[in-house]
Amino acid sequence: MNPPCARCKKIVYPTEKVNCLDKLWHKACFQCEVCKMTLNMKNYKGYDKKPYCNAHYPKSSFTAVADTPENLRLKKQSKLQSQVQYKEDFEKNKGKGFSAVANTPELERIKKNQELVSNIKYHEEFEKSKGTSAAACERRHSNDIPQYNVQPEKHRGELPSTHDRKLKTGYQQHQEPQSQDYTPPAAPCAPPPSTGKRFRAVYDYAAADDDEISFLDGDLIVDVQQIDEGWMYGTVERTGDTGMLPANYVEAV
Repeated sequence: MNPPCARCKKIVYPTEKVNCLDKLWHKACFQCEVCKMTLNMKNYKGYDKKPYCNAHYPKSSFTAVADTPENLRLKKQSKLQSQVQYKEDFEKNKGKGFSAVANTPELERIKKNQELVSNIKYHEEFEKSKGTSAAACERRHSNDIPQYNVQPEKHRGELPSTHDRKLKTGYQQHQEPQSQDYTPPAAPCAPPPSTGKRFRAVYDYAAADDDEISFLDGDLIVDVQQIDEGWMYGTVERTGDTGMLPANYVEAV
């Protein structure tokens, strides 16, 4: 007699069974206990004889003794598997056309990307204008230094010579336009405060494409904006890198 499925308790036939964790499952029933994502023999993680995906695998605190070479090898292998899965999905969806009417998640991600690029362009122009304002302030400050008209000492009752009168008249004509053109220096503008959300990384992640960012467990990611259910856009505060990141590798602060 065929045994029942460990999840739905229905009969499992040989053509659709998955034998794992000392139990039998339907292929469609072999899912993560938290997010219900369908798993296979390559990407599942077992805990207490229950299947989990990589993102929702129960965390355990490891001591220095528990970090054996075997555990480090398994951690590296799971990280490589997640990158391979992302590459496969990317190659599968690359080159697909979009309808001008359909509002797909991919189209929403492209729109968000364009908004972020325009925001970055605005900040670059703001930094340039701030540098120009600082240079103008410095020039005005140098022009603000008082100038003193030094005249040779004359005896009482002695009239100034023709050469002294010409020198004094030319010096005053040279100094008068500076006092008329002087304007008080403008106060430097402070940069606008950050309004994005802040997230903290709960796993290490290595960028698999040019528009992604790498980070370590515990890194703080600022100015985060949601692109779709699986991806976000933000900046790693430790490195200053800006790009896309997977949503299931971070948690809100």
